Amino acid sequence: MRIGGVLNLLGKLIIILSLMLLSPIPFSIYFSDGMIPTFLISSLLGLVAGTILVAVFLPERELGYKDGFAIVAFSWIGLALLGALPYVLSGYIPSFIDAFFESMSGFTTTGSTILADIEILPRSLLFWRTMTHWLGGMGIIVLTLAILPLLGIGGMQLFQAEVPGPTKDRLAPRIQDTARILWSVYLLMTLLETGLLMAGGVDFFNALTHSFATLATGGFSNHNASLGQYQSTYIQSVVILFMFLAGANFSLHFMALRGDLKAYWKNEEFRLYGAIVLLAVLLILVANQVSGTYLDIGRNLRDVFFQVVSIMTTTGFGTADFDSWPPFCRVLLVALMFVGGCAGSTGGGIKVVRILLFFKHARLQLHRLVHPRQVETIKLGRTKVPQDVMIAILSFFAIYLAVFLIASLIVTALGVDIITGPTAVIATLNNIGPGLALVGPTQNFGHLPDLAKLVLIFCMLAGRLELYTIAILLTPGFWKMTRRPKMRWQKKTAATGGPSANR
Repeated sequence: MRIGGVLNLLGKLIIILSLMLLSPIPFSIYFSDGMIPTFLISSLLGLVAGTILVAVFLPERELGYKDGFAIVAFSWIGLALLGALPYVLSGYIPSFIDAFFESMSGFTTTGSTILADIEILPRSLLFWRTMTHWLGGMGIIVLTLAILPLLGIGGMQLFQAEVPGPTKDRLAPRIQDTARILWSVYLLMTLLETGLLMAGGVDFFNALTHSFATLATGGFSNHNASLGQYQSTYIQSVVILFMFLAGANFSLHFMALRGDLKAYWKNEEFRLYGAIVLLAVLLILVANQVSGTYLDIGRNLRDVFFQVVSIMTTTGFGTADFDSWPPFCRVLLVALMFVGGCAGSTGGGIKVVRILLFFKHARLQLHRLVHPRQVETIKLGRTKVPQDVMIAILSFFAIYLAVFLIASLIVTALGVDIITGPTAVIATLNNIGPGLALVGPTQNFGHLPDLAKLVLIFCMLAGRLELYTIAILLTPGFWKMTRRPKMRWQKKTAATGGPSANR
């Protein structure tokens, strides 16, 4: 691994985010909330840190896959640390661990919060809170690839490490063009949802910030009651639609915008994704109605549809306290937390395509027991799935299970109850937001021990980066053959024939 090149690129990413820290200032001016110094100082600190890294370490001409994994992992940690500064410097979240938790939850689009009262935050800080969602949704690395050709070297390595899913769709020959296409679709859908929410009576600020959180499948809301603040069928229907679209593969949206609307139906993963949503809605709707949880079937349908799509896509918005629903409904919602959205979406979770291929693999193994001489292959649609992809998927399930069990044991060992602890891990590992019991939809994560929060921060990061990116950094082999960083003064010394010229 080329440490110097990794740190140089990390510095450039920090500089980019430092400039984005200035974006809430217009809202601070408009709402006169006194947050301008906070964002200026946060941005300045980030610029200083990023400039030092760029000034000290030389860039590399080539980047390998190891470097891509390292840049992505370290950048998410570094950017979450930088993103926590406005919370701490403003005094609204004085504990740095809590601020780091909130920031990491934002960038990883998890949506879990330590805040008991969200509405006391200044408007500009609320904007920054959802802005972290929007940046993290499509991925800061992908954004950088879209706007800065300077990362063209090694771009595919960064893209492979960043974009969620077992396979990465390349929509254009050049990786920068693919990134621009994805971000163009992402931006277009954000603007469209903002406009539709404003047409329903939502003011511009709340329409924009809720669109940020929806398209990123994040779930941060500006209201303590989340989307339950808007008791409007129209507004909630708009959010349901865009949550569902955000949980689908964005390459399908691009093909649809080019006129190929049949792309959705042709995609086997999307068909299963829609079928799971509809089946879950039907089952929970009946269970709620039979148990007497709802007397009004229209309200039951609206709340159930919203919560199923919100949980399935790992958005985490709430319109109802689903923790008070019958046990069958809660168990089914927890199962949906594991499934998550489609590959190539902004959603978290295991991903629908992995679930689909896992069961295809299991069915194939059973069939081989009955017909040992028959040769069959696993296909996704009409495409044969390579053996290495299947091995990677099965390995993913093994790593996922290990992380879930270990994290749950640690959190419960810290005194957290048996329902709160594991569901907090599920909620963060799958980037959903709310869990059950003391971290349910009407609760928050602020009361958990600091060590438990650090474990959950790790779960957020591991879940957002699809486990492999983090797991590979923890293997001893990854750090073998690590190159010493190239310093800028070493280059000058070598050029003048100094001591480093003979190294």
